[in-house]
Amino acid sequence: MKTKWAVWGSGGIARRRTIPEGIVKAENAELTAVFDVNPAANTEVAAQFGAKACASEEELLSCDADVIYVATPARLHCSQVKRATAAGKHVLCEKPLGMTVAESDEMLEACASAGVKLGTGFMMRFHSQHQAALELVRSARLGTLVFGRAQLSCWYPPIDGAWRQSPGQGGGSLMDLGGHCIDLLEMFFGRARSVSCLTGNLVQNYASEDTAVVLLEFASGAKGVVDCLFCVPDSSSRNRLEIYGSLGSILAEGTIGQGEAGAMVARLEGEAGAYEAQQRRDSGGGVSICPRPVNMYRAEVEAFSQAVIDDKSPPVSGEDGRWSQRILAACYESARIGARVTLE
Repeated sequence: MKTKWAVWGSGGIARRRTIPEGIVKAENAELTAVFDVNPAANTEVAAQFGAKACASEEELLSCDADVIYVATPARLHCSQVKRATAAGKHVLCEKPLGMTVAESDEMLEACASAGVKLGTGFMMRFHSQHQAALELVRSARLGTLVFGRAQLSCWYPPIDGAWRQSPGQGGGSLMDLGGHCIDLLEMFFGRARSVSCLTGNLVQNYASEDTAVVLLEFASGAKGVVDCLFCVPDSSSRNRLEIYGSLGSILAEGTIGQGEAGAMVARLEGEAGAYEAQQRRDSGGGVSICPRPVNMYRAEVEAFSQAVIDDKSPPVSGEDGRWSQRILAACYESARIGARVTLE
């Protein structure tokens, strides 16, 4: 059985990744219709992938799709998700889930009233190396988790009309990149209970921040750091993921991002040793974690489609998107007042 998918916002990430790598390649999904405010681009996407090019939003909403994938700027998410649910469509919405926690609530309420499912596009959870690391964490191979770091940066100079450079449209390095990093750390460590955040513009001259650093305290007491910047050259940022515990660590480069594989090594101890004054460290060693690569976009689409087919909750739900908005709102508040913010 296959679910029929329509795409709202066929340019951008949908055209680059989610359509060709996710919807088209998925075993339980098929692309049926697309719409974008750029008619020429929409026509090209439709022709390239064998879909119907809808001339209006109304035409998209009235098509025979089971699922609408919303891949538009964040400021449009709330109204579009509500309209899609009113049309009886299940929705996979790109993160962030709207602009505010209140908008996330509106979307969740609309989906609940319409009896449809809402998923949030945190595709990095599906990375095969992240899943392998999660298995090590869940099996307590790292002992007591104590600290984590997630880094995602890129070079993003001023571009006319770029919504990710405008805070009023959901832009900023924290909102755009940091949301993924925080979500990943919470997948390993559980939910955060407080955040401290610093933001600023160090290089790029636009309204949203180009630099953000977040210190998280998780409910377990473990600590985490997220650093996400729009002002570092692409080749200079290794996009590191680090997980430390009382019995070892998992260190990775390049797994955070849009690719299928990076370098990940686990250094594990069978038991806690005695204090060693010399503190000798082996620069080599460790066990490489390299499961078969999985395309994250395909895995995301297949997981959501299967939830629709089986009438189950999506693995990355609207509630997950709402929680992300709460965390991000707390981070921006912390940066504004210059103090730690505690989450309920």
